[in-house]
Amino acid sequence: MLRQRVITALLMLAVLVAALASASPMPFIALAMVMMGAAAWEWARLAGVTKNGAVAVGCGLFLACIGTGMAGWISQPFGAWWVVAALWVTLGGTLIGAGVPAWGKLPKALRLVLGLLMLWAGWLAVVQSRLLGVNYLLSVLSLVAAADIAAYFAGRALGGKLVARKLAPSISPNKSWEGVMGGMLGVLVLAVLWIALDRWAAPADWSRSLYTQLLQAGGWVALVPCVMALSALSVVGDLVESLVKRAAGFKDSSQLLPGHGGVLDRIDAQLPTLPFALALLSWVAPAAGVGG
Repeated sequence: MLRQRVITALLMLAVLVAALASASPMPFIALAMVMMGAAAWEWARLAGVTKNGAVAVGCGLFLACIGTGMAGWISQPFGAWWVVAALWVTLGGTLIGAGVPAWGKLPKALRLVLGLLMLWAGWLAVVQSRLLGVNYLLSVLSLVAAADIAAYFAGRALGGKLVARKLAPSISPNKSWEGVMGGMLGVLVLAVLWIALDRWAAPADWSRSLYTQLLQAGGWVALVPCVMALSALSVVGDLVESLVKRAAGFKDSSQLLPGHGGVLDRIDAQLPTLPFALALLSWVAPAAGVGG
């Protein structure tokens, strides 16, 4: 199992690096389309759509992404990122608080539409992030990885010792408040290291990470709460997907990625953080001298 997991991870990394290494953003945009189409297929299955219907839903989202690109949205500032972030906070928090049974009580069509909107917004966010520069994109994607790794080790070492109650026991029994706090500390460490790299690297694209822009706009007073909020929102994304899978009786969203589960299992925490990071960027852009 571990061997399979490692092989899949290396293959995914190779594909991602190849897409990002291209001078044109189109290979990455196409890769993101394929990933979101696959994720839409998984979401449709979790929502109870039939086999052929789920395939149609996945193809439909893929075509919607193409249409979005042809309409020019990917290269234009999207003024609703704060709305998307607010919906993740309010709806995500409400769902997590209500628990697994509440999700199944929602109409199937509503569950399907909510997921597809979430995935479409996630695709647009990751594409706009790529157009802002590879360094910016990687700084946001790495935040989720750092939060997850730090949360794992903090949870293993301290879980239940500082806060007796688990984070969301009916959704993800292993998650602890200590893990959340450890994740926040981990992203702060990442931010400090990334800012140091930005200052050392010098080329224009390597001085435009999210962390450096937040620091330039508002100093540490802005940077610290912003990255902690991003870390917290990544937990919301992870818990929402866990809730949906538990309600549907699935362990993984699919087996498309051997050893890792499905595409949704890999991108769940990125779906709220990418839009929120862009919302933050729209706030700091005037001060940081960055286009929207």
